[in-house]
Amino acid sequence: MKTLIVHSIEETWEVAADIAKRLTPGMVLALTGDLGAGKTTFMQGLAFALGVKRPITSPTFTLCQEYETPRFKLVHMDLYRLNGPDDLLTIGFLEHLESGAVVAVEWPERGGDLIPPNALHITLKLSPDAETRTIEITQNAS
Repeated sequence: MKTLIVHSIEETWEVAADIAKRLTPGMVLALTGDLGAGKTTFMQGLAFALGVKRPITSPTFTLCQEYETPRFKLVHMDLYRLNGPDDLLTIGFLEHLESGAVVAVEWPERGGDLIPPNALHITLKLSPDAETRTIEITQNAS
């Protein structure tokens, strides 16, 4: 596990840019954190580092946003409003993986066993200081 302390949006984006360099088609990012912890901010930095030029917004109500990058399609899913893994299947999770997209999933615990064991887990935690976040990065071997 790697633990980083960030003190600004820019530092969060730097962490995301570092991760973007290591992404390969078909990877899953499991983004965990309380509401307001910075998951969407992290995704904005990730998408920007991958060459996405349009605004990145939370898919809380749309459930899924797709972005074309020069390397692969980036898919951002928010499972907060889903009831469980079956709902994840209906919004095309497996199809995105099979197509070689990188899929970033907020609230991955709602995806159950569909979230692969080798997913890159990124946990964002709030601190008492409104600008400071802890980012924990873990990945199990496949």
